[in-house]
Order: sequence, then C-alpha cells, then structure tokens
Amino acid sequence: MTLKSNYKENVADARLLMAEWDDCQETGGQIAVADDVELEDDETAQLYEHYRLVVDKKQKMLRVDKFLLDHLSNTSRNRLQKAADAGFIMANGRPVKRSYKVKPDDIIQVMLDRPHYENKITPEDIPLNIVYEDDDLMVINKPAGMVVHPGFGNWNGTMLNAIAWHLKDMPQYDINDPEIGLVHRIDKDTSGLLVVAKTAEAKTHLGLQFFNKTTKREYNALVWGNFTEDVGRIEGNIGRDPKDRMRMAVFPPGSEAGKHAVTHYYVLERFGYTTLVKCVLETGRTHQIRAHMRHLGHPLFCDERYGGDQVLKGTNSTKYRQFIDNCFKICPRQVLHAKTLGFVHPKTGKEMLFSSELADDMALLLEKWRNYIPANI
Repeated sequence: MTLKSNYKENVADARLLMAEWDDCQETGGQIAVADDVELEDDETAQLYEHYRLVVDKKQKMLRVDKFLLDHLSNTSRNRLQKAADAGFIMANGRPVKRSYKVKPDDIIQVMLDRPHYENKITPEDIPLNIVYEDDDLMVINKPAGMVVHPGFGNWNGTMLNAIAWHLKDMPQYDINDPEIGLVHRIDKDTSGLLVVAKTAEAKTHLGLQFFNKTTKREYNALVWGNFTEDVGRIEGNIGRDPKDRMRMAVFPPGSEAGKHAVTHYYVLERFGYTTLVKCVLETGRTHQIRAHMRHLGHPLFCDERYGGDQVLKGTNSTKYRQFIDNCFKICPRQVLHAKTLGFVHPKTGKEMLFSSELADDMALLLEKWRNYIPANI
C-alpha cells in the first residue's frame, strides 16, 4: 500500500462544501466553525487530492469508510461517511458511497475542494477595523474584497494573515492552532462583522452558540424588485444546485435534499425597482440569504453568481440602463453587509451586541438610488 498527499487533480463541475480534517475541531460531536461558512466565489471549481491509497493485493473486501478509518489518523468514521455522502471519497476516479467495498488494487482517494495547504499562516501588516477586543475575543468589521482564510489563489493578504500580525506579540496566541481563531466566516465580497476567538475556551463556547442558534445575526441587502409585504419569512432547504455546483439552490422543507434553512426579512426602504431589506438568520447555511432571495424572485443587486448582475426590473430606456451600469460600478459585488452580531461573552456571560456602519460602496449606492427615485419613478 502507498500513501501520497498534496497531489492535485481536476474534477469537472465539482465544488462541494465540507470542512477539512486539518483545520476543524469538534465540540460535543459538532464542528465548531459555524455552518455559515462561505467559500470564496473566485476559487476554481476543482477537487484536490489530499490522500491516495492503493489497496494491497491481499486486502479482503471491506467497506471504504472502515478501510479509510484503519489507514488515516485524526478522523472518525462519522466524518468519513459524511465525506462519502458529499462525493469526496473516490474509488478508481469515481465517487463512491460509504458502503462501497474496496478490492485489491483499488485506488482510493480522499478529495477536498481546496488544495492541501501545508504552509503556515504568516503575519502580514494589513490594517484591521477592530470594533471590540479583550483577552478572549475580538470583533472585526471586514471590508468587502478581503478573503477571510487562506485558500486557492489567496494564500496571502487574508484576514487571518492580518490577525496574525495584530496578535504577533501575544505569546499564547498561535494563528495556526485550529482550536482558536475563526468561529464563523463570511464570503469574500460580503462586508461586515465577524468574531474571532483568542482562546480555545472562547472558541468552544462561541461555536456552541452558533450551533445552538442563540447568536444574533442581521444583514442588510439590496435586492431586485418590490415586495408586496413589509415582513416575510423564507423556509426552504439549501443545498448544492445540481445544475451549477458553484451555486446553492433551495429545496422543499423536509426534503432529503439540502439542509433546513429559515430567513426572516423586513423591508427597510423601497426604491421602486429595488428594495433595501434587513435579513435575520434563524439558521446559517452557505449563501443562505443569496439563495433564499433568488428563490423568492429577488436576487441580490449585482450578485453575479445568482443572476443579480443583470437589469431585472425597471425600464428599457438607455438612460435607465446607464444608471444601472453606473450602480454596478459603484458597488461591483453582491450588495450584502453583516450589520449586527450578538452573542454571550464566553467568560463574563454578558450579552454583547455590535452594529457596524454600511461599507462605503454600499452607502454610496443606496444614496444614488434615493436620488434617482423622485425624478424618475
């Protein structure tokens, strides 16, 4: 049997979400990093080989999850079964179910959606907008365009590189220790608040709050179209879109496809052809707001991945199209901001609630819509 790692292979149209063994810790049987992890949209749609095992000629037929459990360290059978369900375990180049029986000379691969990253996160002198900080945690207002965690095509210049620099004189903080650091993430092109744990105890405590849905998370989003009601609730499972694996889709509640997801929305301001809404997450799924709003017929403004970068509402006049083009240039990203974040402090037990101002590009865009309405609608 041979074992190789850090070998890369393309798999067309595949980009599945699963936590890496190397940087995930479990808390009470649950992954501590919150489920609202957003993989960056500019990552290539590939799977990368992290482990390869060639089955010995004398190997008896054995379930693939049991076989891998016998040969890999720092994992569990439950985690391996989830990997198989997600399409991450392959036999002879094809995804297999957890019940697949390995045979002599089979080539078994464990794939993930990002390269095997063996380098350490290095400190970089990058400014951070720190809203709050104490010995246990820090709350950061992330700008749009900043990648949270090093990954494919973004090994440097990330928020973690900046945090490593900011805390370089704190001897007990190791940015490469998976038991501390990020508790949740937001997408590269989403701005707003994130909490970072500076101790293992803080990460465990905060991670459980995210898992138990006791945190408070509110987002502001500009979406296409007008709403008939001022308040609404969207319930629908979220999972990978079978027609576009880079995108999430909404499936009927209670179905086997996707994970249960609920978003509450409140109209804040109407612009005729677009609407500013507040979204409150009852659950936290990948691209939850973006997928739910598209499903409702209101894609986020300028959201290329979900079709919001086209003129979806309004007139066919040249003047209006030029106005929209200018809007896209002012805020060339999905118009989404993580505005409010609330949680219980892991040490003091005090309720902590933070709110952030909208990013400059989003504020300018909203002002442009306010000035457009009176004269043109």
